[in-house]
Amino acid sequence: MSDRKYRQRGYQDDGRRGERREAPARKPPEPRDPRMPRDPRVPNMPGFRQVFRCARCGNPETLEIASLSKCSKCGVALRACIQCESFDPGATFECRQAIPVRVSPKDAPNECRWFSPRVQVERETGSAQATTTSSAKKAFDDLFKF
Repeated sequence: MSDRKYRQRGYQDDGRRGERREAPARKPPEPRDPRMPRDPRVPNMPGFRQVFRCARCGNPETLEIASLSKCSKCGVALRACIQCESFDPGATFECRQAIPVRVSPKDAPNECRWFSPRVQVERETGSAQATTTSSAKKAFDDLFKF
């Protein structure tokens, strides 16, 4: 019977117990030119950008919002509670600010003094948006215009 507890092959199979193994000899470092970069190249990481998107359709809009600004795609008011960063459906009166009365409807334009547009930080995944769209996609989008 073997003195080992387990019969699998493994770390005790080399047969030389108690002997020290010598480390392999190291090669001398290669001479290098100090003008050449030594570090690996940095990968091309995507950038980030701040974007304000319409809460209804997701269309990117500019941050300059006037009192009667509307979304260029769906036409909903941009200076409304649903476009504000303080809008929270779970908070009192659906606003994180201490407002005295509920503003209703939330997608109607209003002159709230706490309004600030909901800005999101997004990763830039492409170099530029395509300027030409296919005729099939344009026809599909035209079906749902109001």
